[in-house]
Amino acid sequence: MFYDRAKIYVKAGDGGNGAISFRREKYVPFGGPDGGDGGDGGDVYLRVDPHLNTLIAFKYKQHFRAERGESGQGAKKTGKRGAHLYIDVPPGTVVMDDETGRVLADLVHPGEVVRVARGGKGGLGNARFATATRQAPRMAEKGEPGEERWIRLEMKLIADVGLVGLPNAGKSTLLAASSSARPKIADYPFTTITPMLGVVEIGGPGGETFVMADIPGLIEGAAEGVGLGHEFLRHIERTRLLIHVLDGSGGLEGRDPLEDFRTINEELAAYAPELAERPQIVAINKIDLPETQANLPRLTEALTREGYEVFPISAATTEGVPALLARVLERLRELPSPQVVAPQERRVYTLEETQEDWWEAERISRHHFVVRGPKIERITRMTDFGNEEAAERYQRVLEASGISAKLEELGIQPGDVVHVADVELIWDEAALEAERQEAAAQRRRKTRRERMAARLGIDPDELLER
Repeated sequence: MFYDRAKIYVKAGDGGNGAISFRREKYVPFGGPDGGDGGDGGDVYLRVDPHLNTLIAFKYKQHFRAERGESGQGAKKTGKRGAHLYIDVPPGTVVMDDETGRVLADLVHPGEVVRVARGGKGGLGNARFATATRQAPRMAEKGEPGEERWIRLEMKLIADVGLVGLPNAGKSTLLAASSSARPKIADYPFTTITPMLGVVEIGGPGGETFVMADIPGLIEGAAEGVGLGHEFLRHIERTRLLIHVLDGSGGLEGRDPLEDFRTINEELAAYAPELAERPQIVAINKIDLPETQANLPRLTEALTREGYEVFPISAATTEGVPALLARVLERLRELPSPQVVAPQERRVYTLEETQEDWWEAERISRHHFVVRGPKIERITRMTDFGNEEAAERYQRVLEASGISAKLEELGIQPGDVVHVADVELIWDEAALEAERQEAAAQRRRKTRRERMAARLGIDPDELLER
């Protein structure tokens, strides 16, 4: 079975926790805090491996996790960073976010890499929180959780030429006659049930080559899911040129080849309008049959009048095939390279935005509020609310950033719930008021210190050290 779709779960590594530690040495009774930072978690990347041609590996494994960062240690030792995880995919893989459907990347070139989950930042150790007024902090940050998501992978074959046409038109026979590909061939519908690739070589060894794809299952209603066509139509999106193979004999049912031609083009247009505008060369196949010889003048005249180049061929005997392939090569030289799928626009929080403390708050129900913003969400995830000093620091962040004032403006009351990131916080007005009073007292002490230092003619920090 041809596996060209997959759904996988990726989880980046969590950041390591910061350490709470104090320097302890002989004759140094008050060495101060020396807790190191936690290491960052590993990222998850997708990487193009040119040796792969299917997504079958993801049938057996769907969950992927990068290594977490190690926790910090004493003596200001930073924890080891988690190793990045690389997941190999075949060329032509389109990556989409499963929840939103947004295109994340279109991986075409060998070695191309895209990050699909960012590792969490390591938490700061208590050495980072030491100040002149708080010389022995007993708090540290938790590591930030790594990103996690479900992503969809869809493979689109990378071919220069796509063969389209109704079942039994002779596409597989033409592919076999043109290249070393050996598709299954038989005289019944849907002989080909998987896309086939073949490399066509013009001019013998060392000559020019191009890749041709046989796309199976196109029948009326394919774009809506009838038959097999809807499974494989996307594989011709990258092709630069289409060879429309017509059974000139009309088949055993005696169909009109012109009606077959229009049926397939209508399906292409229904699936993606740009496919109907893709350059086409028409190959009227089976000219070794009397029925085709009888239909040939009418078909050639009608299709030429519509602006198509027409080549009568017999894929079974290879009559007319070299002329067709030579013309295909000429057209490919003129046509531009296929366009990759453009990743859809999304908001990306840059470092500058994070430093500007971008955030928003809103009331979502009578007793529930939500706060969003890259920096406040990260701080929330990394705060150890079981540590009193850490909880007090978080209160100061809310106060200093203006979030507390905004929530009060929205009518928050004690006991209401505030949702930040994945954390639910209970609003405590008493704690906030105590924090305000402490902040005001610190400002008063700082003002007195600056005034005294000015009278003595020294730096305020020098006065503090005394």
